[in-house]
Amino acid sequence: MPMSSGVVEKLHADMAAQVAAGETPGLVAGVVRGDEVDVFCAGHLGREGEEVMRRDTIFRIASMTKPMLALVALRLVDAGVFGLDEPVGRLLPELARPRVLRRLDGPVGDTVAAERAVTVRDLLAFTAGLGVVMAAPGQYPVQAEIEAAIGAPGPPRPAKTVPADEFLARLGTLPLLHQPGAEWMYNTASDVLGVLVSRAAGASLGEVMRAYLFEPIGMRDTGFWVPPESVDRLAVSYTFDETWQVFDLARGGQFTAPPPFESGAGGLVSTLDDCLAFSRLMLGGGVFEGRRLLSGELFAEMTRDQLTPAQKARTFWVPGFFDTHGWGFGMAVRTVAGDGESVGSYGWSGGLGTAWACDPARRGAGILLTQRAMTSPVPNPVMQAFWSAATAVWE
Repeated sequence: MPMSSGVVEKLHADMAAQVAAGETPGLVAGVVRGDEVDVFCAGHLGREGEEVMRRDTIFRIASMTKPMLALVALRLVDAGVFGLDEPVGRLLPELARPRVLRRLDGPVGDTVAAERAVTVRDLLAFTAGLGVVMAAPGQYPVQAEIEAAIGAPGPPRPAKTVPADEFLARLGTLPLLHQPGAEWMYNTASDVLGVLVSRAAGASLGEVMRAYLFEPIGMRDTGFWVPPESVDRLAVSYTFDETWQVFDLARGGQFTAPPPFESGAGGLVSTLDDCLAFSRLMLGGGVFEGRRLLSGELFAEMTRDQLTPAQKARTFWVPGFFDTHGWGFGMAVRTVAGDGESVGSYGWSGGLGTAWACDPARRGAGILLTQRAMTSPVPNPVMQAFWSAATAVWE
């Protein structure tokens, strides 16, 4: 059954209304149902009368980087470069013999030996024992140590990073926050996974991702920085907390030169059509235009819930999130139907204002690209309006 014209018109109207109400300077949205694609653009690249939004506008997709990196890592597993359950110490000797905090609220020097090695699967599933401490700044002594070593949690700032080897050397001086496999912790594991992928392939992370993902499916504008000839298509990035503040400009911004560290957790820029290509690969179960890029077995691993009930119970995240979701490799997986999504839907959002999800049961996908950063893991009004309208298109 084709997309309903009335439902699509409502999506367009709702998105235009969000821009008109000042909820975001502009947006580019896309929905997929089967073989059909609908794209809608509204607003401008910035709040100062910049160019109008277009289908090829470039956005900082932040944590939407995570599932793309996960797929690249799994392609290397497919190729036999490293094993899914291989300890990371061969490629990351800095993490070969980790110590673990005895208690999160205890002194940083009070540690015990890790009960087992950190594995590649741990990095993919965020159960490696390292990540963002979801607590008020300074609540635990280890938070200051983490900030001094690798920086405070927050939105991507690529120009302020250190090279990958230095990042991992600094991280290796810190204890794990939990025993490997004990708890889910957000973000840092993807940065570590990016270093592992780079070392395993003997090339920069950007080069590996181009070879194993971007070039095979035609993601022409996706990378860790925007070249000079494309800067005019880069949207301005904003934060909003009662007032609008510029987070990153286009010209002269942090994403317009190669960064010291290519962040697998949140460093990519991309466009709607590139994200649509990734969605087609995912909805194809790892097959793109007749070519299998990822084995069915590993694709199934990527898209299933990797967490046990005990891991979810010990994890602090958005209250209630793990009642209806789990975590696959680099992305959330829905375990209870709701909010217009089927069990088995998967996806993730980017903290600088982007979101992506696929519902394979309905052959549907949604992509929202804006310049309004998220101020909490709870979706802002633009994202809420988009998902309400987009999931109706899948019906």
